[in-house]
Amino acid sequence: MDDFPEFDPENEDIEVEVIEHPQPPTDRSAARRIALQILYELDSTKHPIGQVIDAHVQSRPILTSKIIRYARNLVFGVDEHRVLLDELIQKYAPERPLMDLAIIDRNILRLALYEIFARPHLSFSIIIHEAVTLASLFGSESAPRFVNGVLGAIAEDIDQLREHYKHLAISEQSDPDEVD
Repeated sequence: MDDFPEFDPENEDIEVEVIEHPQPPTDRSAARRIALQILYELDSTKHPIGQVIDAHVQSRPILTSKIIRYARNLVFGVDEHRVLLDELIQKYAPERPLMDLAIIDRNILRLALYEIFARPHLSFSIIIHEAVTLASLFGSESAPRFVNGVLGAIAEDIDQLREHYKHLAISEQSDPDEVD
């Protein structure tokens, strides 16, 4: 056991490991990848949200301000609505207790659900495709199938769910963080 450094999740020193993947096709895709990595760290540690975001942004000096704003908006939105998002995940994946889900899967679903409800003007199918892509890049071999299955079940009820959660919606006209 002496081969492993001692791990302290409350350590204030935040080190970011940047994992290289194929270039994302859009600014939104890039923002989602960064947001997912931030959400993963927040779910794994007790680091303050602002410090984690700053560390991830500083480790990637080539990010545009649009990507940073969109990623921040996603992270803060997921954080603010985490309880609601977790309830939905549990409702549509009842056979898997939320805390038993892989951290990456849980956060991919949170991110996708937040985007589905906060940005109803975005294509549902694109959000699902992006979530499955994130699962392929960052999750286990079975993650894409699991994420697709949960979001597919939600797709069957999407109109009712969007109506029920319309208070989360950010209109296109008032969204300063919108990216191309």
